[in-house]
Amino acid sequence: MDKNIHRFNDFLLEQNHTWKLSADNYRGLDYVEEKLFRFDGFVIKVQFNPERMRSSTAKVDQSSIAARKCFLCSENRPEVQNSLNLPHDFLLLVNPFPIFKTHFTIPYIHHVPQRLSGNLEAMFTIARQMEGFQLFYNGPECGASAPDHLHFQAGETGFLPVESEFLSLKQNPNTLAFSSESTNIWAMDHYLRRMISIETKSREQGIQMIEKILSRFGEIQPEKVEPMVNLLCTFADGKWILHLFPRKLHRPSQYFADGKDQLLISPASVDFGGVFITPRREDFEKITAADIADIFDQVTLNENEFRKLKDTIKNYRSI
Repeated sequence: MDKNIHRFNDFLLEQNHTWKLSADNYRGLDYVEEKLFRFDGFVIKVQFNPERMRSSTAKVDQSSIAARKCFLCSENRPEVQNSLNLPHDFLLLVNPFPIFKTHFTIPYIHHVPQRLSGNLEAMFTIARQMEGFQLFYNGPECGASAPDHLHFQAGETGFLPVESEFLSLKQNPNTLAFSSESTNIWAMDHYLRRMISIETKSREQGIQMIEKILSRFGEIQPEKVEPMVNLLCTFADGKWILHLFPRKLHRPSQYFADGKDQLLISPASVDFGGVFITPRREDFEKITAADIADIFDQVTLNENEFRKLKDTIKNYRSI
């Protein structure tokens, strides 16, 4: 693990030595402002990070995507942007618009659409190789600024509040939906957003369970190219920990409001992990706890449909 962490951190340092845009933006993280909102037993951090404007406002409709070159394809990336090889034909790139102090993008070498199903084996393998980092996946309608090109992202562990809060959340016996010798699954619905958490020593059972959840979720959202999910994944102490956030909406009404009512917030995995990203100072200064709760309520799967996913998990033994 330590060898890989040093390898990836050295790669970031090397890129920032030769790539001014990236170096400037990583130095800019020293000036990022944060504030904290406390809820019942957990927190939400709000970060003012103006360099994330491009991601927050990315146009992801089909016509806009067709009109631009894919910035994750090798022929369109800056010459100075280098890569490292990862398993399953994925590459490690330094993300030049960071949220984390060590922030990577992990694209597939071929230009194929953003899909989680069918790529879980790769995610589990890469997460194990990148122990010490948090992998995350934004669905094609859930914050991915390149929904036309399969990719994950990664940042150092310890940054997202969900990582430590999960330790106390899972102590509630009412949230445990499935338990076996190698795998435990919790379904949380009192966390502002709804979350399914999987802790497993078995790659095979973890993949099978996620595929089963995605299949059931696809029946709930048949009009979607992929059911709306964000996913966090880490590997530590011989097991994978995954947090899956089922959604019903890409962006809240505040995003499209006019004037003083607008909050330019487009929630993705980092936001669901407990760090809201605001690329405009006015949004950072005026956002309230009530705004955060309302945004999560708008974009998170509703209670009745979440119950269907919980039932799928509870009935796993009979599958």
